[in-house]
Amino acid sequence: MTTEKIVFTKEKETMLMTLSGRAIQSQWKDPILRDPWAEEAMRHIDYDMSRSLKGVSSWSMWKEIGYTIIASRAATFDLLAARYLAEHPDAVVLHLGCGMDSRIFRIDPPASVSWFDVDYPDVIDLRRQLFPDPGTASPLRGDRAAYHLIGASLQDLRWLEEVPRDRPGLLIAEGVLHYLSETEVKALLNAVVAHFPAGQMIFDICNSLIVKRAGANVGGTGATYRWGLDDPRDIQQLEPKLELVKEFRPSEQVAFSRFPFWWRAQYRVMETIPALRRMERTLVYRYG
Repeated sequence: MTTEKIVFTKEKETMLMTLSGRAIQSQWKDPILRDPWAEEAMRHIDYDMSRSLKGVSSWSMWKEIGYTIIASRAATFDLLAARYLAEHPDAVVLHLGCGMDSRIFRIDPPASVSWFDVDYPDVIDLRRQLFPDPGTASPLRGDRAAYHLIGASLQDLRWLEEVPRDRPGLLIAEGVLHYLSETEVKALLNAVVAHFPAGQMIFDICNSLIVKRAGANVGGTGATYRWGLDDPRDIQQLEPKLELVKEFRPSEQVAFSRFPFWWRAQYRVMETIPALRRMERTLVYRYG
């Protein structure tokens, strides 16, 4: 495979930002998130992440913080997903807006799990080129989870017809739901809850302040935030069966201690101010 110029725009380009960030921090002497699959994928992609950081600063400290944020969020999602699968080894995983995320390799779920990576058809085509087949035997266990790729828009919920419905469901959506409208989020949540007998959802979200003030041109990609959530319990206005399990503040993310002291202090102060403390959070819900 040769290095090629990958052209994606708007929300599709944000997946290259996070892929690049994971690959760069994975090469640190003491990485937050070891991701050799991201490193290998970036060897075949001609993408300059510094373009996405121009709006912040050229100062190397800001770049390091950006990579730390990306790795910290991904590691938090990995931890939460692995916990659920440890308790529900027969679960069906819906990894929505999977992009170029190597989560299935990092978590390495047992063979009893059925894993579905879902994203736009051209994104799924790129995954097939850049990543190995997770369905091959694990060198550690000798088995792998049943793995499926679905190329479809999340708004076209017919893709759920391919997913088993008689087992617990785990929905993972990292950096995804921001880009859907409230109507689309409602339809998605309703469909997933109706599809499985019980399950859990893990996704991140920002509040309406971020949607209005900072979500118009994400990372210089032209992507736009369309939905936010001020109070996590308000999700019941969209799907009444969802029950909040945990609201993770930035200071509760994996490796928060790895941020510079002044950054951690800033977040601690923000968490005391009602309008700021829920700017960005990772949420866990259950149903059934």
